[in-house]
Amino acid sequence: MTLVDNSPNYALQQSLKSKISCCGTGLHSGANVSMTLLPAPPNTGIIFRRTDAAGDGLEVAAHVENVVDDRMCTTLGDGKGATIATVEHLMAALSGCGIDNLYVEVDGAELPIMDGSAAPFVFLIECAGIVEQDTPRRAIEILKPVRVEDEDRRAELTPGDNFSVGFEIEFGSNAIGQQDMDVELVNGAFKGELSRARTFGFIEEVDQLRAMGLALGGSLDNAVVVSGDEVLNEDGLRYQDEFVRHKILDCVGDLYLAGAPIMGHFKASRSGHALNHSILRALLADKTAWQYTNVLRDDDDFSEAPDEILAVATA
Repeated sequence: MTLVDNSPNYALQQSLKSKISCCGTGLHSGANVSMTLLPAPPNTGIIFRRTDAAGDGLEVAAHVENVVDDRMCTTLGDGKGATIATVEHLMAALSGCGIDNLYVEVDGAELPIMDGSAAPFVFLIECAGIVEQDTPRRAIEILKPVRVEDEDRRAELTPGDNFSVGFEIEFGSNAIGQQDMDVELVNGAFKGELSRARTFGFIEEVDQLRAMGLALGGSLDNAVVVSGDEVLNEDGLRYQDEFVRHKILDCVGDLYLAGAPIMGHFKASRSGHALNHSILRALLADKTAWQYTNVLRDDDDFSEAPDEILAVATA
């Protein structure tokens, strides 16, 4: 679909007003890392850069074609060995806040996990400020259903007027059980309903993950930890159904790897990073299933700060 001029009825692309930085621990690497978000020109997209010596100058676009690992998180790479891991929470925040163009610089192989949710990244974006750019925003409009399955896991994209997600999960632990949620991601719904939901894991899997070199930075400060039928975190859950909300948060971040916001409905059962990426690849491979279309303006307002304010530094 051909883009039109900057009609007041259409949304414009957005970036940050100023650069902003934060630091924290990598969930899987356990390393201390610093990250800086910098404004980028229209039509740049989201670009990740490694600034440390080991990164060897890696610069990679946030796109599903650049996903090189999705076992426990979403990892991007350029095919030459250098990678940037655990990008999904930041990508979810950028999607939820409507950021189209951004450079993300990180001095390590993994983004900081912060508190395990996307709320600190939303706060960073709000502190830096959001600016409209003189170029229409376009979305990927779903034209017909696309479905992928993997044993008892399934995901489907269908046409819809806005971006919405329906998700269901089921775990043997009574602390989680069966949960489902449907949310339409308009008018600040991401921040209000999803952004504070934290990643989660099971205490009995910790030793195995660490033997694999994963979860080295995980703690009760950046994850919900389940032991049997109990949640070990002293303050409990932020939402009664925090687990499915976090799965949706991850999904929002993974789907933003389409390279543009999606206009349609995503429905999944027991999906994870791998299946989220699979349905994106299936969608983009079928040129009859989607088209680019201009995004109408809405009334999203991201001015309210989150309840938890973590240490950040503007620069």
